[in-house]
Amino acid sequence: MNQEIWNRTEWFRKERFGMFIHWGLYAIPALGEWVMSEKRMTVEEYEKYFEQFDPTDYNPREWARLAKKAGMKYAVLTAKHHDGFCLFDSALTDYKATNTKAGRDLVREFLDAFRAEGLKVGLYFTLIDWHHPDYPKYNDMHHPMRGNEAYKDENINFDRYLEYMHGQVEELVTNYGKLDILWFDFSYDNMCEDTWKAEELIRMVRKHQPDVIIDNRLEGSGEKNGSIVTDHPNIYSGDFASPEMIIPPGGMKDLNGKPIPWELCATMNNHWGYCYYDHTYKTSQTIIRKLVECVSKGGNFILNVGPDAKGRIPKESQEILTQVGEWMEQNGESLYECGISEYDKPEWGRYTQKGNTVYAHIYETPLGALPLYGISPQEVGTITFLSSGAQVQRGEAWNTAMYSDTPFVALGENPVFSYPLPDEIDTVLKIELKK
Repeated sequence: MNQEIWNRTEWFRKERFGMFIHWGLYAIPALGEWVMSEKRMTVEEYEKYFEQFDPTDYNPREWARLAKKAGMKYAVLTAKHHDGFCLFDSALTDYKATNTKAGRDLVREFLDAFRAEGLKVGLYFTLIDWHHPDYPKYNDMHHPMRGNEAYKDENINFDRYLEYMHGQVEELVTNYGKLDILWFDFSYDNMCEDTWKAEELIRMVRKHQPDVIIDNRLEGSGEKNGSIVTDHPNIYSGDFASPEMIIPPGGMKDLNGKPIPWELCATMNNHWGYCYYDHTYKTSQTIIRKLVECVSKGGNFILNVGPDAKGRIPKESQEILTQVGEWMEQNGESLYECGISEYDKPEWGRYTQKGNTVYAHIYETPLGALPLYGISPQEVGTITFLSSGAQVQRGEAWNTAMYSDTPFVALGENPVFSYPLPDEIDTVLKIELKK
């Protein structure tokens, strides 16, 4: 792993849990952030949402407090998504929030609010722009006008688009103070790397924001020369990998088998942007256990919310995040500054580890005493329930005698009896090792 990247991502690898916020004009049709492409809408047809945009309930301080309550340590907002609409006051376009009924720089308000709550801040910026006249259309696999004969022989100046895109990124990294994360999206087909003038772009970013951490979506897919998994990544290969809606089975490693920084990005329901009919929300248990899985594999989890057209985070999201926060308040220590354990995953749950402290995340009610798989009995020091600090009793008894190489703990007074888990979502034991 490149040492410079490892050093730059130190805070990121400690804080582990963040909030993604996908929000823009697409909250008005309320069919997700890809509605312009999926419905093959022209710029003129989509323009009506620009005229309607009026988020009267936008209060980013409330968003920030919710994120903080949920145990999140950083947040990333979509400064611009694929439809080209800017939530920030760009000098390079009129297609921005300050020219809507909102009349305000919504990115600046977001950054101010989250910084005020002590959270680190980041901005998402798409490399794609379906509103800009010089972005490819007819032969592009994602553009709303793909295959539209009216654009088959259109002449565009892609260099002019790149100048515009680079210019907007420079606005974000020079006009809004220190950014902790810059989250680019996304490359596909031949739209990657040199097509974006990626090296030039990142050199400009690093000139203004040397410490900002950047995802890996400027480069195409695959373990090519210079990619993030190599010893000598390109300057545009990013500081962390960004798997979407899937947790890598073995975590993320470089070509030498060493862990690299990575972050799962996933939605609370099945859409990133607000979708009025999508109530298929993941439970707090699912979110907590997926967060634990990420940390146990050396990764982060950035969980998305999609505010509605008025600027409100959906009630379901708020309720679930509050439940996550209640668990994190009691058990967050087992995730912050933690990572891959030296011990293999146990059958009943997962291990995370920080130094000589192992955290046992128990999902499955044991039959009798719980075996601490992989740990030597001689290594085990004090064991407590993380949520309460109460001592956990050792569980060795007559029926464990033949398994002398495995330590056991009892979740109740009698080590042979079975007891319900104190927390069915995830009961966490704090195990201090003698080392």
